[in-house]
Amino acid sequence: MHIIDWSVLIVILLGIVLYGVWKSRNAKTTESYLKGDHNLKWWTIGLSVMATQASAITFLSTPGQAYDDGMRFAQFYFGLPLAMIILCIFFLPLYYKLNVYTAYEFLENRFNLKTRSLTAILFLIQRGLAAGITIYAPAIILSTILEWNLNITILIIGVIVIFYTVSGGTNAVSQTQKQQMIVILSGMVVAFVVLLNKLPEHIGFGDAVDVAGNLGKLNIVSFNFDLSDRYNIWTAMLGGTFLFLSYFGTDQSQVQRYLSGKSLTESRLGLLFNGVFKVPMQFLILFVGVMVFMFYQFNDAPLHFNAANVADVKQTEMADEYAVLEQRLVDNNEVKRQAIDQFITENKSGQASEAVVASMNAAVDAEKALRNEAKTLIEKAAIANDMEMDAEDTDYVFITFITEHLPIGLIGLLLAVIFSAAMSSTASELSALATTSVIDIYKRSFVQDKKDSFYLGASKVFTLIWGCIALAFAMFASLFDNLIEAVNIIGSIFYGSILGIFAVAFFLKWIKGNSVFIAAILAETIVIALFVLDKYGYIELAYLWLNLIGCALVMLFAAIFDGLETKKAPL
Repeated sequence: MHIIDWSVLIVILLGIVLYGVWKSRNAKTTESYLKGDHNLKWWTIGLSVMATQASAITFLSTPGQAYDDGMRFAQFYFGLPLAMIILCIFFLPLYYKLNVYTAYEFLENRFNLKTRSLTAILFLIQRGLAAGITIYAPAIILSTILEWNLNITILIIGVIVIFYTVSGGTNAVSQTQKQQMIVILSGMVVAFVVLLNKLPEHIGFGDAVDVAGNLGKLNIVSFNFDLSDRYNIWTAMLGGTFLFLSYFGTDQSQVQRYLSGKSLTESRLGLLFNGVFKVPMQFLILFVGVMVFMFYQFNDAPLHFNAANVADVKQTEMADEYAVLEQRLVDNNEVKRQAIDQFITENKSGQASEAVVASMNAAVDAEKALRNEAKTLIEKAAIANDMEMDAEDTDYVFITFITEHLPIGLIGLLLAVIFSAAMSSTASELSALATTSVIDIYKRSFVQDKKDSFYLGASKVFTLIWGCIALAFAMFASLFDNLIEAVNIIGSIFYGSILGIFAVAFFLKWIKGNSVFIAAILAETIVIALFVLDKYGYIELAYLWLNLIGCALVMLFAAIFDGLETKKAPL
């Protein structure tokens, strides 16, 4: 990487960190450290909320997912605006009225201490795991591309985040996220513009869109009802809405962002801003992935995007087989380009024939088949030579384009985007984990009636502890098939039950604490069982449905147990 790119990367990251530390220098009490100074405007809240969700995984995996599967993943966010409206009406006013540090304090007032503690523990488990993945995911990609040691890359990301999060608390997180989100959005727009300029001279933007559409890459909405399909309109509007309700309404990493608002109105506007702007942002990221796909239709793409895997395979006895696949890809690329050129010519003159569309799709399908053969070969080589290689390479698509085809200077900017996203989401998670640990567990159940300075120190210690736990998990984690799905899957296993507890608290006001506590444990057990059954092929159930199932089961079981308890009560 050029010295200019290193300079751009270092200046951006260092500037963001120092800005956050400086802006949060007055956090001298537990309240200001954990909740901020209640001075954030709606745009800072909105950008902070978006930055918390938009981890580095978003900017590494999403373009690769669009490259491989088109824009179906956009449906995942269709339930977000509806969820934001519900939260603004029902959740925010209550949180502000109770003046809580965490979302789980409310549950003790409504139910009992054990229900509050159970919900907090469920959050700590799932968010603690997710924090490790949000560090590990970009680290493994960046270490491969930049040829750094993986553990050193993990430490660089983790130590920077831990430094400013421990130093300034939630205000440092919110202030840095505002700057990080500006860098992120600017970087994605720059990447999009560069992609357009790199299309061949005879290919216009409209031509590229037409080709992508006829190759099935613009398949945004699917009305096919299929429980095993992760991305269709039904999964999005039902499972997705429940996921977002739980994530934004009950996950402390998000609740903490908007509880730092200057007022209830500012927090509402911040959430609505997120609901309105998040969907177009995801469209942009996915469309960047589609344009990367189009770029590689006219430029040679590697047979496998993880260069480290390729280098390892070429050192084994399967090197010749891999070379044959590479040559077949070169031959297929020529056929594919001829078909695409013919399609564009016919399309400009009127309407492309079905035959040329079929020929174009056949060449793309043949390329996909070759890539799958390469993955199978990599898996065989890994087993035969006792090597650690993950054959999935979609997460390497966008970073490969960045490092190999962007001009000097812009490479540093886009790498700063990825590092910034990793830092922003991880910082939110560490701050939320520390707040929940101190307020809901440590202070409430173990060490009470100490001075404020004691709990301020404890908050910093817990932030450091969770940072070290996340780093440890990151160093021993392994990749899922797709990184962005990994975080959503972990969340879906726990979010449904957590949301169910809050739903009972808000809408089934006659139900008491013991009933919802037992219901939550039983519902979470069933959700985990369903996930395991799907994982091992006994059933087919898209993970987003776990959010709806978990929530519904908690509400159903709580109502049943409360009814039974009422019947047992003496008249």
